Amino acid sequence: MEKPLAHVKVPKRYDYLLIIAVVLMGMTSLLAIYSAFPLLNADVSGTRLIIQQSMWFVIGCVVAAVILYLGNDNLFELAKLGYYILLGMLAVLFVGKLTNAYLGFNLPFITPVNGAVSWFQFPFGSFQPSEFMKVMLIIITAGVIDEHNQNKEFHSFQSDIQLFIKIIKWLAAPAVLIFIQPDTGILLVILIALAMMIACCGIRREWLFLAGGLLVAVLAVFFYLYYNHFSLLSDLFGDPYKLRRFVGWLDTENNKIGAGQQLYTALLALGSAGITGHGMQSEVVSLLEPQTDFIFAVFGQDFGLIGALFIVGLCLFLDYRLYRILIMSDQQFDKLIICGTLGMLLYQQIQNIGMVIGLLPITGITLPFISYGGSSLLSYFIIIGVVLNTSAKNTNVRKGFFL
Repeated sequence: MEKPLAHVKVPKRYDYLLIIAVVLMGMTSLLAIYSAFPLLNADVSGTRLIIQQSMWFVIGCVVAAVILYLGNDNLFELAKLGYYILLGMLAVLFVGKLTNAYLGFNLPFITPVNGAVSWFQFPFGSFQPSEFMKVMLIIITAGVIDEHNQNKEFHSFQSDIQLFIKIIKWLAAPAVLIFIQPDTGILLVILIALAMMIACCGIRREWLFLAGGLLVAVLAVFFYLYYNHFSLLSDLFGDPYKLRRFVGWLDTENNKIGAGQQLYTALLALGSAGITGHGMQSEVVSLLEPQTDFIFAVFGQDFGLIGALFIVGLCLFLDYRLYRILIMSDQQFDKLIICGTLGMLLYQQIQNIGMVIGLLPITGITLPFISYGGSSLLSYFIIIGVVLNTSAKNTNVRKGFFL
């Protein structure tokens, strides 16, 4: 970038409420995973999950502290380096998928999980490059947009198209590799985060109207085909498993033993819990992936409406603190990073909670900072460290806890 960012080696201001929000979410995560012990598969050790989640939380805090010490100088260039390293890892996973599918053997540390080749499996845990790639792409996109806006001479459709091309050049390769794994959940998170950044970077409003119109049109066509030409829609999807998710969502009662079983049991868990829940480690109904995708249903089953609202409140509190830092920042690069982070978090929160309560179809989207997952947790701590550096640089802040 042409202008280096202000270095903050020893920040004098921290958004302590953001730190408190992250710590509370980490403690809630451990409690939720502990509550899920009776629902775990027989081959999954609950104690090991707690130890690993605690370990990743501590490592994440160390990583955030290192970022705080180093500051955000050269962040754009470091993100490029991380991008190429992670792109190489995604390429290795792609080769691992090919060797498994066509040669019948697995590369070292690469084993398919539920048909997806998205992780490197190590004795101490797994590593998912796509989780970290989303952070690198947010930082890189922020740098690309910042440079573009500084250098453009006129605000026109042509300059916007040039910006789109620059972003696509960085996005295309990892997007294809992640889609092939397949991991459409992470890919959606990345696309929505970048879309949020592009929407807020000063492009012409006509692009937003066009994108909104296309989205409405796609949804209208989908629901029309679903209710009137289901066989044609099934042919268009190609993969019947993906369409089963929509069947289970839109017709849960009639598919409660098949495609709608996950949603049906989640609704039973939440609906039967009442105000205060069934108590710690209750086992009223069985839930698939209770430590990851359905952690919200586990917490709601044990602690009822109060517990569910507590998690929703924590999510909103975290989002609010990020928004406060966003509006206080006076540097476009920092604003764009936080904007992408907010888009990423909001989508995952809405999708995860929405799918558990039946408002959205079931996907493999986890709940940030609450669901079990070392790669996801560590990737978010990287971005939290960057955001805290941004809050420390802000001059337009109130004293104390920055309310």
